[in-house]
Amino acid sequence: MKSNRNYGILSIPVIVGALGYFVDIYDLLLFGIIRKQSLADLGLSASEITTVGENIISIQMVGLLIGGIIWGVMGDKKGRLSVLFGSIILYSLANIANGMVTNTSQYMIVRFLAGVGLAGELGAGITLVSELLPKEKRGIATSLVAGIGLTGAVVAYFISQEFDWRICFYIGGGLGILLLLLRISVFESGMFHEVKKMKVSRGNFFMFFNDRERFKKYMASILVGLPTWFVIGVMVSFSDRFGEAFGIPGSVQPGKAIMYAYVGISIGDVLIGLVSQQLRSRKKALYIFYGITILFMVLFFLQKGGSPAQMYLICAGLGFGTGFWAIFVTMAAEQFGTNLRATAATTVPNMVRGSLPLIIGLFKWLRSYTGYVEAGMITGALVMVIAIGAAIMTRETFGKDLNYVETDVLP
Repeated sequence: MKSNRNYGILSIPVIVGALGYFVDIYDLLLFGIIRKQSLADLGLSASEITTVGENIISIQMVGLLIGGIIWGVMGDKKGRLSVLFGSIILYSLANIANGMVTNTSQYMIVRFLAGVGLAGELGAGITLVSELLPKEKRGIATSLVAGIGLTGAVVAYFISQEFDWRICFYIGGGLGILLLLLRISVFESGMFHEVKKMKVSRGNFFMFFNDRERFKKYMASILVGLPTWFVIGVMVSFSDRFGEAFGIPGSVQPGKAIMYAYVGISIGDVLIGLVSQQLRSRKKALYIFYGITILFMVLFFLQKGGSPAQMYLICAGLGFGTGFWAIFVTMAAEQFGTNLRATAATTVPNMVRGSLPLIIGLFKWLRSYTGYVEAGMITGALVMVIAIGAAIMTRETFGKDLNYVETDVLP
């Protein structure tokens, strides 16, 4: 088996993982960027664009939720690389198909399939990098994977400014197919090869629920990441509607807001790895970034008047604060043994993504009793309280040895 000592922070697995996540994020965020243009082109009114847009984002997140379980289990049963290949093929074909849709029903179906495909990339990539690199380097390495990969949203924005929305989807599909060629140069995890020889249950999703302590770890791992998709899926994606409610003159462009947010997230994801390394703690770094997120949430909801430029800068700050995605997924991978690690690292972020329909549902319900801004404030406060509580319950994993397995013990 390959020794972890052969791999450095800028080794092939890290570079390929970063490029893979780049394509993943490009495809995942593309709809939010070209939402208005594409739905208007399909003949929807302004009010329908908002409602149908919320529904399409929600169905894509359901696809991510289902795909997370499928690819996570496969990652522990068949190997990390099998997930990377399978997921890339599915979301590449789905995005090519997305460029051919003629109505919103087709749009929803292909975004669901794309969501299923996109669910496998990050978790399998983080698991592979975590297992191939020495424990002293994996925090920085996984942060680089996420930090570089998240710039895919920035590229998606600039491509959307130059090409028709259908071409944007074709480009995403083409990038995925090119990525398949790069994956050939990556080796399978040595830890996975060792576990394959053992008589131990691998990729058993129900093991997260048949032991009380393991269940608590799993749920806490999910809840820690909730602020990321509340910020991106509600505050940033619908920044145009919030801008109207704040009385901001001119039009706030959601695509541009997403681009600014992901510039911030990319920087934050790299820096949090360095902060975690300096503090020798995942949790302390997470708390710092929670604080930054809360600060910019307050600034966001206190806007009155202002300008689109101010909104974009605040979205960048929100992105920077929620740039703990890499550490959050790395913590999930580090919480569990090798026979459940890919399942955990793949399902946890997709459970968070899949929670967006629930968050949007809460937001809509609150809107029926309060104003648009007030509903956002209450939803954001609840999300942050839940996430901080979960982080307090989560065990520190900095420098943890990952060469162990989970035993299948019934309660």
